[in-house]
Amino acid sequence: MTNILEVEDLHVTFSTYGGTVKAVRGVTFSLKQGETLAIVGESGCGKSVTSNAIMRLIPNPPGKIDKGSIRFKGKDLMHETEKKMRSIRGVDISMIFQDPMTALNPTLTIGSQLMEGLREHHKVSPDKAKRKAIEMMELVGISNPAERLKQYPHQFSGGMRQRIVIAMALICEPELLIADEPTTALDVTIQAQILELFEKIQKVTGVSIILITHDLGVVANIADRIAVMYAGKIIEMGEKRDIFYRPQHPYTKGLLKSVPRLDLDGEKLTPIDGTPPDLFSPPKGCSFYARCPFAMKVCNKVYPVQTNITDSHHVACWLQDERAKQLQATLPIK
Repeated sequence: MTNILEVEDLHVTFSTYGGTVKAVRGVTFSLKQGETLAIVGESGCGKSVTSNAIMRLIPNPPGKIDKGSIRFKGKDLMHETEKKMRSIRGVDISMIFQDPMTALNPTLTIGSQLMEGLREHHKVSPDKAKRKAIEMMELVGISNPAERLKQYPHQFSGGMRQRIVIAMALICEPELLIADEPTTALDVTIQAQILELFEKIQKVTGVSIILITHDLGVVANIADRIAVMYAGKIIEMGEKRDIFYRPQHPYTKGLLKSVPRLDLDGEKLTPIDGTPPDLFSPPKGCSFYARCPFAMKVCNKVYPVQTNITDSHHVACWLQDERAKQLQATLPIK
């Protein structure tokens, strides 16, 4: 199966009055056709910045993509003009933003908002656009779509609005869908329905999906692979079963211990002590050093290189590197 997206050594910074924030620091990953990749981590770890960089939506200033390549179907999006990117967004690559309450224009009908992208990019007739909008509403599970096209966002529940946002992202039949925290503003019952909807959509359309979330529990059923981000870097990546059943990085293990599980009756949730590092001046060594219960001297001095646990499971942690003891012995105490 070929890669539809390849991100390599991506660096994104933001200039502020307090200094330069190194928000994304050398992120590398790929996505296969028809695959779902989940990117998980705490707030502020660089997940949304990475997704916005793929769409070339980093505001400049204050943001800047300093380095890296973003190859979509073999073409580096970093070399495309803004005019070309406008023709790619919504057509080849679509994005679902976090809050369905603010993603829709309250002054326009659902139908006009659904059909806008289709008519703009594909120049179809009003009748054809309407038929396609009804088809997409049916796909995302909205009943009586012909009548509901005439309604306004305030006449829909939060879950229904999120379904409309998903339909808007899919109406031009993109090959890549980026969903940035698509269930955060929804209750757990609606969350489950939306996640089931993503599975259904992928089976019907074959779209590749990048799912951004801070909650490992959200991706348990639908992700094929999981990338764990911390302080602007991907620290562990593997297939779903690797991350859930054979996690290697202490941060990944900490995330899993903080997720409620119904199969472990009576077990207390364990929070991760401390806070992420200051990305104005990120540490030279492992970013998780100050919070890690297994930290060694080498962790604070040198950033760990990637260790391949298996062909599909990779981690950046000195605990998994055979050279750790040798380096530990050569470093000064302070």
